Amino acid sequence: MNELAGYDIEDLTAGMSASFAKTITEADIILFSGTSGDNNALHINEEFAQTTPFKGRIAHGMLTASVISAAIASRLPGPGTIYLGQNLRFKAPVRPGDTVQATVTVKELIPEKRRVVLTTVCTVGDKIVIDGDALVMPTSRRASAE
Repeated sequence: MNELAGYDIEDLTAGMSASFAKTITEADIILFSGTSGDNNALHINEEFAQTTPFKGRIAHGMLTASVISAAIASRLPGPGTIYLGQNLRFKAPVRPGDTVQATVTVKELIPEKRRVVLTTVCTVGDKIVIDGDALVMPTSRRASAE
C-alpha cells in the first residue's frame, strides 16, 4: 500500500478484489434527485411508482452505481485513483433501505498505459443488481519518481 492507503499499479495483480457497502436511504434518494436533477416520479412519488412494474419506488440506477465509485476510491485501487470509464448493466431494482455491496476485482493490468480493468458487481443480499466493468488509472511509484 502507498502513503494514501491505496494500491499503486505495481502492487496490483489479477484477481485482487475489495468491497464497499452502503445502505441506500430515503435521504440519499431525495438528495440525489436534487443534486442530479433526476426527479423521475419512479424515484420520488410512491403513488405513481405503485403503478409501474416495480410496484413501488426504487433508487436511481446511478445512485446505486455510485457505490462502485466508493469501492474504487476507498478500497481498490484506492485513494488517488482516476476513474476513466464504466460499463453498467442494470439487473434488478434497489429500494430505499436496501444495502448495496459493490465488489471490484482486478481483471486486467495494462502497465504500459497505467490502466487497470476491473470487473464491478453490485449486490443486494445474494441478488446481482448491477454488473459491468471499469477502466481506472491507479497511482504509480514510477510516475511519482519521474
